[in-house]
Amino acid sequence: MFESVAYAMGTPQATGGTPASGTEMLMQFLPLIIMFVIFWFLLIRPQQKRAKAHKQMLSELKRGDHVLTSSGLIGRILELDDEQVLLECGEAKLRISRGAIGGIMPGKGGKEESK
Repeated sequence: MFESVAYAMGTPQATGGTPASGTEMLMQFLPLIIMFVIFWFLLIRPQQKRAKAHKQMLSELKRGDHVLTSSGLIGRILELDDEQVLLECGEAKLRISRGAIGGIMPGKGGKEESK
C-alpha cells in the first residue's frame, strides 16, 4: 500500500515532466510578495512613522511643558535629563523615564492648538 503512494508522490522528472521554469517559480511566490508589500504599507511603515514622530517629540521637550504620560498622568516638566524627567503632578513630584511620556498636552505650555 505505501509503495503505491510513494510512487505517486514521485518527482516531476521521474514521471516524465519538465522541471519548473523561472516564470512558474515567480508566479508561485507572487502572492507572498504581494502580501509582504501590503503588510509593509499597512502595518510596518505607519508604525515606523509613529516611532519617528514620538522620538522627535521626546527630543523637543523643554521645561514648563505640560505632558501626558503613557500611564495617564498629566504633569508639568520641572527638570530634564537625557533619560529621566521630573514631573510636577499636583503637589507630587515624580521622576519618570523620558520614554514614558506619551505626548504634549496642547494649549497648556506645549504646542499650541492650530486654529
